Amino acid sequence: MTEGSEVVIVGGGAAGCAVAYFLSLQGVKATVIEGEGLGTQASGFSSGGLNPLEGNNIPGPLGPLAIESYRMHLGLWDELKDVTGIDYEGRVISLVKVAFDEEGVSALGASHKLFSAAGGDGFYGTLLSREEVLAMEPRISPAIVEGLLAHGNGALDSYKYTLALAAAAEKNGAAVRSGRVRGLRIAGGKVSGVYVGDTEVPCDRLVLAMGPWSREAEQWLDISIPVDPLKGEALRFDMPGDPPVHDFEGGGGSVHPKPDGLVWGGTTEEWKGFDKRLSESARQHITRGAVNLMPAMEEARLALQTACLRPVTPDWMPIVGRAPGWDNVYLTTGAGKKGVLLSPGMGKATADLITRGTTELPIEECSPERFPAVAGRET
Repeated sequence: MTEGSEVVIVGGGAAGCAVAYFLSLQGVKATVIEGEGLGTQASGFSSGGLNPLEGNNIPGPLGPLAIESYRMHLGLWDELKDVTGIDYEGRVISLVKVAFDEEGVSALGASHKLFSAAGGDGFYGTLLSREEVLAMEPRISPAIVEGLLAHGNGALDSYKYTLALAAAAEKNGAAVRSGRVRGLRIAGGKVSGVYVGDTEVPCDRLVLAMGPWSREAEQWLDISIPVDPLKGEALRFDMPGDPPVHDFEGGGGSVHPKPDGLVWGGTTEEWKGFDKRLSESARQHITRGAVNLMPAMEEARLALQTACLRPVTPDWMPIVGRAPGWDNVYLTTGAGKKGVLLSPGMGKATADLITRGTTELPIEECSPERFPAVAGRET
């Protein structure tokens, strides 16, 4: 692919903006098309936690890409700030997990092994007695029986991070365009343009980073892109006194202090289609969990409730790679709750595939080829 070739990226979340950024580092022009504004979907409402050691398929097939993406994040914090002036508050944090019963103690033991084994990347885990946890944070429920200090996870402001990726790409020649994509122009078995409103944006390569809306492209390409929306709601609290020094979770609740002084709680997981309405049931559920974990949260003031849709595949693995049957179309979607964490790895891998035809990043388990070639929803 020659320098200056045009790539159109549909989707202005963290994944799409990461593709644009890594392409721009290789001198490839890209146009990001976003219908509602950069980072206005799940990427902008994520709590910004970066945990590469735990989650769906971690440890497991997603683990190698998760840890590589985490390492990339560490390098991007200063790099993007220097280029754009946007401080998205990237930082390494400590998470204190607490157990209220024997089942919880067993889970702490499993986490302890993971964090202790990953020491080469700055992770470590320390088991804590009940008394040690309460000495660390007296507002934690006295009903806990044990704790774990897990150090090494990252955290950032996911909205500002997405903006920083886009701004850095723009400085290198990328463009951001607003509009709703309604279809593709196909000529000679390749995509040659994208219809945006009443206009056409020509392209040599197309990247679909459409998140929960990825299925819209199934009819355009006649392939399967089984990504569905998982609704998640979160709360932001203004709690009395100083915010906790560490993140805390356990007993069905979580509290995550942020640099602006607010404390986040959440999140929920519901299959509600594309319904993003705020719900009273989610507010009560998250609040109960936070109060159970830290009774002082009962006096906290609710500052904001948010809802977003995460893109989830049937196997909870992202889709990264060339679209089956298409020489110039690439898919970068379906990262679920790990979208912000995985975005550097997904973005660079896609840029590598476009410019070199291969990548050293571990995306073998993310191949679009693992799904049926014919589009259609499972019932």
